[in-house]
Amino acid sequence: MATSPQLAPQTSRRHSGISRRLLLTATASALFVTATACGSAVNTADGSSPDGLITLSMHNPDSKTQDPATWQMVQEFNEKHPDMKIKLEGQPVDQHEQRMTIAAQSGTLPEIFWVYDSLAKTMVKSDHLLDLSPILAENDLRSKFAPSMLAGFQQDGVQYGLPYQALVTGFYYNKAILDEHEIAVPETFEDLLAAVKRLKAAGVVPIAQGANNSSFSVWAFLTMLDRFGYEAKYRDILSGRASYDNADFLRLYRHVEELAKAGAFPSNMNTQTYAQAVASYTDGKAAFLDAGVWEAAKIQKSTVGKDTGFWAGPTFADGVGEQKLVMNVPSAPFVVSAKVKDDTKKYAAVKAFIQFYYSDAGQKILVDNAQPPVTTYKPRVDTARNSVFAAVLAEASKAGWKSPQAQPDLVVSAATASAMYDSFYGVMGGSLSPEEAVKDVQKTIR
Repeated sequence: MATSPQLAPQTSRRHSGISRRLLLTATASALFVTATACGSAVNTADGSSPDGLITLSMHNPDSKTQDPATWQMVQEFNEKHPDMKIKLEGQPVDQHEQRMTIAAQSGTLPEIFWVYDSLAKTMVKSDHLLDLSPILAENDLRSKFAPSMLAGFQQDGVQYGLPYQALVTGFYYNKAILDEHEIAVPETFEDLLAAVKRLKAAGVVPIAQGANNSSFSVWAFLTMLDRFGYEAKYRDILSGRASYDNADFLRLYRHVEELAKAGAFPSNMNTQTYAQAVASYTDGKAAFLDAGVWEAAKIQKSTVGKDTGFWAGPTFADGVGEQKLVMNVPSAPFVVSAKVKDDTKKYAAVKAFIQFYYSDAGQKILVDNAQPPVTTYKPRVDTARNSVFAAVLAEASKAGWKSPQAQPDLVVSAATASAMYDSFYGVMGGSLSPEEAVKDVQKTIR
């Protein structure tokens, strides 16, 4: 029987979002100097890239290990197009977002870059981003996408972004642990709550979660927001016609509190990182893991790989609207600097890379790295060797289930997204009541 080790007591996360924002503000001046003076982060003032014709700037400091699909894509593109070399660079997410913000202001954006959609929408309003519609029209590239994969990155008739990767999230579960304790894979919230109580009584960590320096790791709970009407509500909430502090969302947070009081989460949740939470699952010490498709390959290689399944999360009898929802949406977009159009060679290189990335050959690279395709490409997955990835794909395409258009945190400001993360972890850890949690998120909406 898998049991949890002796764990450290919880600590409060009430102020973590504030601390993170203060840190970003404090480093902004230093980042401005770096961004405008150092070509390793963004382009020089004349738009040149010192080690390649164009630069692809990402949100990972080490793409080779942290984002091997993109790294491989760039290597293969460079081999096929020696006259169109791409320089791949990256920084941690918060630093990357700051750099791109400053680079837009100083006119030194890289040619192609990843960015959160909320920042992309701000950039397109300021005419910093290229309309990608003409590129999609070439070789009938647009037909390779389901409309939902492009619709979220359109504004005022401008196709300003393209999906970087698909975001499929939910709960991984250890079938061996569930079978040992005679627990069926849950379907409803009541099923999940009953499973949590039985696992906790047996000394098993029910759901692996880690909040330390990773408060964003509440993906399955963001999907639950959609089961309480988030997609129909959020535009009115952002415009001031409605509030995040509403009866429907409050019911969800009270359900999260029920899970917490039943012992769903590890007692060291607030001191362990997301990576440590993943390790606790792959070591067989937890029954469920809140994560996404990006962990499929790692889990497959672990001792629990053969016993792992994937679940979209519980339906709610008191939810709002569609309950059969699985999060299978485009993640934050690739965007292109508007200045690229002024340089014929750079524009040609950008077009060639986009055509390659979304070709069947490019999408196969994603699949080979356990990432679902973002086009209509139909992957062939060896279910014997890649059973975990196959389970994710099967859940994402389950008959009768739908996907929201976007993950809830990707359609709001960074401050609101941070507050959403903290609100869930606050209730999970007992530092916030459900009432305080929804009020804290609402305070960030202007």
